[in-house]
Amino acid sequence: MKNITSIDELRESILLLEMKQANEWCLLKEEFHTTYESLKPMNMIKNTFKDMATTPNLKTDVVNSVIGLAAGFIAKKVLLGNSHNPITKILGIVLEIAIANKVAKNADGIKSIGSTILKKIIN
Repeated sequence: MKNITSIDELRESILLLEMKQANEWCLLKEEFHTTYESLKPMNMIKNTFKDMATTPNLKTDVVNSVIGLAAGFIAKKVLLGNSHNPITKILGIVLEIAIANKVAKNADGIKSIGSTILKKIIN
């Protein structure tokens, strides 16, 4: 910034600084309003759902998880049945979770094997 030597230059400089301050104040208010709106709980929920909807492979991940849960539940019912023994129930829950995790992680391979077996059965 240059040295101010006259009253006219001082007034002009003050006017420019006041305009700059007014402009920055407007920008600050806009930013505050945007931040305030984004922190409202309803807007946070909406943004979360929008992010989920635009996430690639979300459908695949959900389907894989459902297949894993179904496989774990079926394996528990087939292997342990309806037991009233608490130890067997705990063992069944652990077995169900383990199978569900394994199947969900390897769902693509299981789907391809299942479709191959289904094609052989149909033919």
